[in-house]
Amino acid sequence: NETTSTYYSVGHNLYTPRNTSLRQPDPNDRPYAAFLYGSAGMTSITDDHLDDMEITLGVVGPMALGEEIQSGFHDLINSYDPKGWDAQLENEPGLMLSWQRSWPEFYAGRWGDSLYTRLTPHLGTTVGNIYTYANTGFTVQLMPHADRWQSEPLHVRPTISGSGFFARPKNTWSWMLFAGLDGRAVARDIFLDGNSFRDSPSVDKKHFVADANAGIAFTYGATRISYTLNWRSKEFHGQDKSHIFGAISLGYRF
Repeated sequence: NETTSTYYSVGHNLYTPRNTSLRQPDPNDRPYAAFLYGSAGMTSITDDHLDDMEITLGVVGPMALGEEIQSGFHDLINSYDPKGWDAQLENEPGLMLSWQRSWPEFYAGRWGDSLYTRLTPHLGTTVGNIYTYANTGFTVQLMPHADRWQSEPLHVRPTISGSGFFARPKNTWSWMLFAGLDGRAVARDIFLDGNSFRDSPSVDKKHFVADANAGIAFTYGATRISYTLNWRSKEFHGQDKSHIFGAISLGYRF
């Protein structure tokens, strides 16, 4: 008994070194880069597991408008403009193909009278000129039992990502708490390795990276908004500390 669903997402990511006041960026820090992309995926549920297949197309470099967006935001908040965007990665089209298998009923059950909890292991791989890596980890969810058919929000890889699926709540609105841990072996990261076919800034990346996250999602009718706080271990040699960042996701069920 197999069911499938499709999903779509768009996103824009910015990457800058720690010191953005330098016109000539520190060569030992990550280079300036931006990534503008769109993704389409399909989720298939078969027996006790769930498979996600996803394709991502986008562009890295000045065409991704990283400088314009960051400078515009800094003007809005009356802050200084980052100085090093002239040294960003060059224009390059991006392609990623991703597959992930998860087991959402590995451990699942009621918690009290009205709550439901789920522990979901996963493993997967992504190949492409933006990222190439293999990963494994798990997520934990807590939600109302009546609205237990929902997954973690979509996030740009390699951040821990769910399928973004959610059912319409039984009582107009609902919620979900989630957390996860993921480890990956990295063969390619354009934002650290630099452009694929031309000289560009780069740093010596680490081949093993870990992510941990926690977040909350609220659903109202066919719309869901979520916030995720993500911790990432050091990604390159010479990086002074791990990285913490947040993400807001908005989903709509057609």
